[in-house]
Amino acid sequence: MSEGDGAQGALLELLPRAARGPRRDGVFALWLTLRVAEDLLLDPPLAERASRRRLQALEHRLSSLTLPPPLRRAFTATLAGLRNDGAAGVPGVLAALVAPARESVGAEAGEAVQRVARSARTPAASLSR
Repeated sequence: MSEGDGAQGALLELLPRAARGPRRDGVFALWLTLRVAEDLLLDPPLAERASRRRLQALEHRLSSLTLPPPLRRAFTATLAGLRNDGAAGVPGVLAALVAPARESVGAEAGEAVQRVARSARTPAASLSR
């Protein structure tokens, strides 16, 4: 089990405990985003077309969620960073997502995002399919 799997599991545990509304949608959005970000780090990498489609699907899904304003702004920047920088931008965009996640959704969610951001910085962060 990788760090990302543990972080995703932590977010999935938060989902049923979160009340319906923006906070729960925020946890779900973080989980979706972590999944897509980790997929960009796969070794061998996904095809360019598959990566583009995953990002478009994430953007479409996030647009329908009711998110707290700080988290919505952070996701806008995250999507732009992932779209422009690809796998190289994953550590930076996830690190920028930590503070808004803590503020909007809670410390546990922020810690989960921080774990994935740290693991994405290491050279062995590439996940194998």
